[in-house]
This record gives sequence, structure tokens and C-alpha cells, in this order.
Amino acid sequence: MALAACGTTAGRSAAEPTAQDVAVDVGADLTGKKICFGFSGSETEFWAAGIKSINDSLSASGATVIEHNSNEDPNKQLEQVRDCITQGVDGIVVIPEDGSSALTIIGEANDADVPIGIFNRPPADDTGAALVSVADNRDIARQTVEYLAAEAEGIGRKVQPLIMVGNLSDQNAVERRNGFFDAIDANPDLFEKPIEVQTNWDAATGQANLEAAMQANPDIDLLFTSSDFLFPQIQAVLEPLGKWKPAGEEGHVLMGGLDGDNRACNLIRDGYVDATGVQDLFLEAESLLAALGKAITDGQTQPDEQLVDAGFALTQANFADREQDMWGCVITPPGS
Repeated sequence: MALAACGTTAGRSAAEPTAQDVAVDVGADLTGKKICFGFSGSETEFWAAGIKSINDSLSASGATVIEHNSNEDPNKQLEQVRDCITQGVDGIVVIPEDGSSALTIIGEANDADVPIGIFNRPPADDTGAALVSVADNRDIARQTVEYLAAEAEGIGRKVQPLIMVGNLSDQNAVERRNGFFDAIDANPDLFEKPIEVQTNWDAATGQANLEAAMQANPDIDLLFTSSDFLFPQIQAVLEPLGKWKPAGEEGHVLMGGLDGDNRACNLIRDGYVDATGVQDLFLEAESLLAALGKAITDGQTQPDEQLVDAGFALTQANFADREQDMWGCVITPPGS
């Protein structure tokens, strides 16, 4: 499902939520309408939940959904969208591979006068007309790292931070990195120069690069991952080093992430993770589909609006009060 709002990743399958967890109100009767839904992959909890929510919600509104999985191939996704336009669809929803391919797809929809919505992964700039539902990744990351910084003050010395960076062709990854540095740079007396670990939104790459970074810099005090989907890889690296410990135990590394998936919820509950930035996945889906449904029923062919999810940081301090506000804490994985 990582958002990496987040990124796609190879080598793992997600726990798909049950249908009752993910449907949202489109707010329009789309009976008889054809909606093209293109996505790039479903390998993380965030993307799987988003895909299921959009699909189920459109179907519940009466729409016929033409679904396409491009399997992380932007050229294939473009051809799929073109095929949808040829079929005379009434609207398009896309989770694009990256910001550049989003612009190309928006241009195709605009040329054909078909309203289009972009879910969670924004285009590289505001060229073209589209409904864009996106989290405020920079501020959500900043809030999360600010909490970690406050906890780090108790260490009593300068702290060594590390960030696992997403694929920087994805604007979400860029903004999460920016938010991390906003919080770090605001505390120059607290932090050493951060270590950056590239992941490219790939689990194997992230694990290998984190292993190398920990060998070269074994005294990491604070770790921020740009997507929660990487926590299993982080555990695999830290546990043999005696650094996968819950808060309060010697060896605990202050840890934060972003997305708000089910695994992060459980890791915060168990004390291993201190905070994660939460995207409101269902709000993002609902606001996008409601705006697209309205555009279709009103005959708007080129609606143009950014729909921003402010998000929040779920932390050890506010977990009891805000647990139910995080999508990953309320979905029901299969077999539960």
C-alpha cells in the first residue's frame, strides 16, 4: 500500500486491506461513466490501500473502471492512458511513476478534454490542468524529525543522524528529504552532519546501502526513513548490531518514518519506532474522487486544483490519543 506516498519497491508483497476498510464516498453518481485508473505498482501497503480504495470507491459510485497496472514502466503507462482515451473514457485517475511522466499524461488528457486526477505522487510542475491530491510531505517529515530532535536532546551530546532517501525523481522523496533537513538544520548544536543513504525506493538497495553506512558509521543515534516500507530492512541491519531495541533500552536508535502503514503502527506501539509522519490516505482518495466526480457531472473537462493533505506526526507521546487517526492502525490485513 508507501505512500512512498511514497515509492514503489521491488521484492516484497503488501498485506492488502479488506474491502470494508478502504471505500470512500465519491459524492457523485457515476453510473454509466467509464473511468480509466492507471497505477504504477502495488508493492507497498500505502499503494495497495490507495489502489483498492480508489477502485472500490469508483465501483461503488456506479462507474465502470478500466484498470491498468504499468508495473513501474512510465512508457507503458502512457500507452495505457492513450488507449483509455481512445475508448472514450469520461475521466482518468493516475498514480504516475514519477513527476515527469505525470506531466506527459496530464498533457494527453488535456489535449483530449478528459478530466484527470493525480493521486499522491505530484507532477514535476504545474504545467497543464489536473486535480492533484497530495500530502504536504515536507511539513509532515519536518514534524516527525522535530519530535525525534526533542527526544535526542536527552542524549547529552551531539547526535549522529541518518536519513534513508527515496528516489529523487519522485517529488515526494524530494520533499521528505527537505523536511528532514529543515528540522536538522534548525538544531546545529544538537546534530552532526547527517549521513544520507540512497534507497531509490527499492528494499534491497536500501538494505545494502544501510549496511554499508552502518559499517562505516556504527554510532548512529537517529534514523529517519523516507518511507515506512523499509522498516523490515532496517530491522535486518540493526538487530545483529544490537541496535534494534525499544525506547528505554540501552542501544535504542531514535527512529522515524513517513507514510503511516500498519507495520509502523505496530512498531510505535511496541516502542521500536518513535514517530512516523502520517498521510491521510483515505482523505486523499476521497477528496480526489469527489472533485473528479463533480467535474464529470458538471461537464468540466480540465479541472485544475491541488488538494493538500496536511497530515500529522504520530509519536510515542500522542499515540494513545491519535492512533485511530492513522490509516495503518485501522486497516485489517488478511488473516487478522
